[in-house]
Amino acid sequence: MLTHQTVTQLRSLRLDGMARAFEEQLTQPAATGLAFEERFGLLVDRELAWRDTRRLERLLKQAKLKYADACIENLDRRSARGLDARQLASLAGADWIRAGQNLLITGATGLGKTWLACALGQAACRQGFSVLYTRFGRLLEELRIAHGDGSFGRRLQQLAKTDLLLLDDFALAPIGQLERTDLLEVLDDRTSGKATLITSQLPVEHWYAYLNDPTLADAILDRIVHSSHRLVLNGESLRKKNSTASAKK
Repeated sequence: MLTHQTVTQLRSLRLDGMARAFEEQLTQPAATGLAFEERFGLLVDRELAWRDTRRLERLLKQAKLKYADACIENLDRRSARGLDARQLASLAGADWIRAGQNLLITGATGLGKTWLACALGQAACRQGFSVLYTRFGRLLEELRIAHGDGSFGRRLQQLAKTDLLLLDDFALAPIGQLERTDLLEVLDDRTSGKATLITSQLPVEHWYAYLNDPTLADAILDRIVHSSHRLVLNGESLRKKNSTASAKK
């Protein structure tokens, strides 16, 4: 009866990992041979592991990564895309996120820009950072709707709190004055220590022309390009290679 009460109290304190470990110890004869300090230490270790797992699950769910299973460890290094192993290892370590810096990944379609961005997003989640993935065009549409329903300010605050914002497919379609202004608002809020990762088929040197407004272009690019990290992917489309390989089987 006392044991059941202890488990119930642990769960009421939201110590679910410790409660589960305690129940397991009761069914393991070997645990009875351990000193109190050892058994208690194992309970604490389990609680910490439980919380880390739950936090990672929560961060990954909130991140909404397009490729939820993408991770740096599974990167196909056999495809020559101009990737530098040392740079990738450094980016996976997330120091650039801690420093509030940006990462720009460019290259033709089919080279794995989105997958790589999601892999780096997952690495960030594993290190405790909040992440949000969104396609650039979709974000602009959400902000346009937010202007109409009065939630624009609240949405900006949510984005500003995110440690790493992944903007996929930047410059895929033309944008207007309102979209340019909204983009500046989003990026301006992130200059105080928040990181942004942008993928685009359009080379960075053409972004100024794409924005098509000298004043806003200067302000936007000043916030995302200067002192940013860059990955320029090249080579043959991975989709094309995979399609050809499948056809030969």
